[in-house]
Amino acid sequence: MFGIGTQELIVIFLVAFIFLGPKKLPEIAKSLGKAVRDFRKASSDLKEEIEKEVEDTKEEETNKDLKG
Repeated sequence: MFGIGTQELIVIFLVAFIFLGPKKLPEIAKSLGKAVRDFRKASSDLKEEIEKEVEDTKEEETNKDLKG
């Protein structure tokens, strides 16, 4: 994912468990999951929009070449 291996994830989880406690950890994990999901969706939407604009620009250039 971010170059983090299994051992690092376990250490991060244990540190979070110690500092946040068992009651807060699920809430924070849920919030983090939602944030990651929203970020991925926004990235995907942006990528699609850029690809659409590039395709539209290519079509306009092709039409100019055919007319001109």
